Amino acid sequence: MSVKNTPNRYGWLSIALHWSMALAVVGMFALGVWMRELSYYDPWYKDGPALHKSIGIVLFGLLIVRTVWRNVNMRPNDDPALKVWERISAHLTHIALYAVMFALMIAGYLISTADGRAIEVFGWFSVPATLHDLPEQEDIAGEIHEILAWCLILLASVHALAALKHHFINRDSTLLKMLGRDAALHPAPSTIKKEAKE
Repeated sequence: MSVKNTPNRYGWLSIALHWSMALAVVGMFALGVWMRELSYYDPWYKDGPALHKSIGIVLFGLLIVRTVWRNVNMRPNDDPALKVWERISAHLTHIALYAVMFALMIAGYLISTADGRAIEVFGWFSVPATLHDLPEQEDIAGEIHEILAWCLILLASVHALAALKHHFINRDSTLLKMLGRDAALHPAPSTIKKEAKE
């Protein structure tokens, strides 16, 4: 499999970035919900947020790489069986996912650096606080972060359900391309019937 995308499928780098970030986003959401239940005397009261911040910074870096790669690399063709409204809604959902992820991570950064302290990333390096001590910065950024987290999970769920619908009901190549399969080898039944009539 090529590192680059082709007209019929995604390359291995796009696939690796997609699935690793998808798993990380779900894990981060679960970790964030779990952290809210921790008490001051819980052994994970400090370690949980530290882990959340470190993964968040790594994810932000991956998001930048993924965005750049998406813009310099070709995008596989949409399945010919897709309707116009499905193509438009899919593209808009992708844009919304990227926008929400960027905003979510920036809000997380503003929470973590509100007191002026840098973010330690797994002890490897630190990210300095460039904007801090704003009025109610931690509280406002925290509320935004929580709202965006729920929005991201909602969008990701819709995205996943749509992919499953295309795979099991429409039986087209939408999901197969992100699994590294060649779309040309798996035409949708509706496309086969159309070609047979012609």
